[in-house]
Amino acid sequence: MANKLKRLLIGKPLHNKEMTGEKLPKWKALSIFSSDALSSIGYGPEQIILILTVPWAITYGYAWYVAAAIVVLMGIITLSYAQVAKANPGGGGSYSVAKNNLGESASLTVAASLLIDYTLTVAVSISSGTDAIVAAFPLLIDHRMTLNLFVLFGILMLINLRGVRESSNAFVLPTYAFVFSILALVATGVFHSLNNSLVILPQASLERQPLDWTILYLVLRAFASGCSSMTGIEAISNGVPVFKPPEVKNAQLTTYMMASILVAMFAGVILLIMQNHLLPIANTTMLSQLAEATFGRHLMYYYIQFSTMLMLYLAANTAYNGLPPLLALLARDRYMPRYLANKGDRLTFNNGIIFLSIIAAFFIVIYHGNTEHLISLYALGVFLSFTISQTGMVVHWYREKNSGWFIRAFLNCCGAIITGVVVLIILVAKFLYGAWLIFVAIPLIIYVFKCINSHYKDMQSQLALLSADPITSSGGGNIVIVPIAGTTQVVANTLRYAREISSRVIAVFVATDKESAKTMEEKWIKWNPGVRLVVLYSPYRSIFGPLFRFIARVESKKGPLDYITVLVPEFETHRWWHRLLHNQTGFLLRNLLVFKKNVIVAVVPYQLQK
Repeated sequence: MANKLKRLLIGKPLHNKEMTGEKLPKWKALSIFSSDALSSIGYGPEQIILILTVPWAITYGYAWYVAAAIVVLMGIITLSYAQVAKANPGGGGSYSVAKNNLGESASLTVAASLLIDYTLTVAVSISSGTDAIVAAFPLLIDHRMTLNLFVLFGILMLINLRGVRESSNAFVLPTYAFVFSILALVATGVFHSLNNSLVILPQASLERQPLDWTILYLVLRAFASGCSSMTGIEAISNGVPVFKPPEVKNAQLTTYMMASILVAMFAGVILLIMQNHLLPIANTTMLSQLAEATFGRHLMYYYIQFSTMLMLYLAANTAYNGLPPLLALLARDRYMPRYLANKGDRLTFNNGIIFLSIIAAFFIVIYHGNTEHLISLYALGVFLSFTISQTGMVVHWYREKNSGWFIRAFLNCCGAIITGVVVLIILVAKFLYGAWLIFVAIPLIIYVFKCINSHYKDMQSQLALLSADPITSSGGGNIVIVPIAGTTQVVANTLRYAREISSRVIAVFVATDKESAKTMEEKWIKWNPGVRLVVLYSPYRSIFGPLFRFIARVESKKGPLDYITVLVPEFETHRWWHRLLHNQTGFLLRNLLVFKKNVIVAVVPYQLQK
């Protein structure tokens, strides 16, 4: 039953040979890797205006300067990450660059930063998507959290567990529908302005207060929040192996296509917001206001809102395609649990996908799906990884010194300096609004990485074979202890096996009262299985305590070469839900016994037929 449900939700297993079928052409890769960056149109421009239009200091006139700075920065980062894709055809993006060129500390800082950023990408995208649909249908305001969690677990997680090919198929139409809707909005808005002989930027939107320290702080905060529009640009460099051959060239072309579309939409939306001199309204996004001002509350307005909602929800897919492969690399380097490197039935890193969903749900619940509060933590981590990555690329080109290395190194050096400055700006502008948490979280995550790595190193040193000597018998015996709860076929099956592996078998019954002790002794004599029975009396009704003390006594009396084996009798129910009708004493017993030194634990199953 459980397997049928899994097949229904996730699909049939894929053979390793089908890996080539999971490779993506550029037009599909654009939809799956650029959804985060492109969807930022739904909240990035709004965050700029939101901060510049605080009631006591409307500084609308600075919005265009902030937007222009962000567009220039987009261009620099795009060119830089096209170089990252070329230098790391195996994927891994910033982490691989830092690891290969700057060492452990830098690579783990990048990994911790991207872990935070990708998780927040999911939380912000889903919360923003809910904001978009709530703006069109205010009746849904009270159901925000339910919508958020349903989309996270019921749609995004399941789609990604089904595999790269199916997730790309699911995201192609919403992505291109959203791009069309925003470009149509921009084109229509500009056409109306020109056709009606309106000034593209009216005087009201150009007015700005004199620049002082307070206004400068607001402008920097607006810039820091607007930089959230650049998160996701690095995603393509993380997934180069997913592209069809030639992988590197296709990844670079897709990066340029994504950046071109993003710049056109971002600049156009900012222009129209300023042209309409829009101001923030509670429970209504600025994109919703812009669509209503351009088309009215007609079909095109609802099309834009619906496509924006879908795109913002699906923008989280960038994280689903970026973080699980990164977690797999960390797992192979022994900085994360090894099972995160395993591919599931559908050739996806399914454990990483589930891990990302759970952490994102935590952020959504803690911040109540508030996009503005989540964005306060956003962008800093990814720009920190940008800076380290670009610095690593400078080192990479310097080491190689091949044809044209100086130009490439200069480009990456400029990228490192600019993104480093952006990190400082975001830190100063958002420090009191949550950015300080990042500087607590990153060292904490790095500490966890190193603890995991230390554990694996300790384990390796303890499990490694010290010599190639043949394994011989120690000459000792085996004392088998069988905990029993009665005289049943399950116990008989276990005792039968126990007699096969040893002649020294002890059955142990823990009685919680004198009556049950006497009854068991009488049944045992009547059955006479040829095995010694020890009855332990437990007046406080504890099963495990008396049993463990008995095992300790046996251990203290055994020979130095003897083994102690505890065989746990356990019946396996015919249907999975039958298990819920029985206590889990056997399960608990074997999981507690494995922590005892010098005791071997085994389960002897007995299959029920109905």
